[in-house]
Amino acid sequence: MARHKADVADGEFEIFASYHGTGDGRYVGGLKVVRKADRRILFPFDGAPEIGPYETADQARRAAIEYGKQIVAADRASPEK
Repeated sequence: MARHKADVADGEFEIFASYHGTGDGRYVGGLKVVRKADRRILFPFDGAPEIGPYETADQARRAAIEYGKQIVAADRASPEK
């Protein structure tokens, strides 16, 4: 299985962002956030919100990255177990 390069990575977290099209021509962001220490996937989770929709693929991907940064900041402030 090919491993994609993280859009954002530091010593503690990796953020993988993507997008996919909707049936009405708009785009929704895709996101995976991984805590490196224990390889825990922080996003997506059951009941995770949809990121979008947006008018362009770039907007959706950028929104996913920004949401990922928020997930990382929240975990740093109060780590999930």
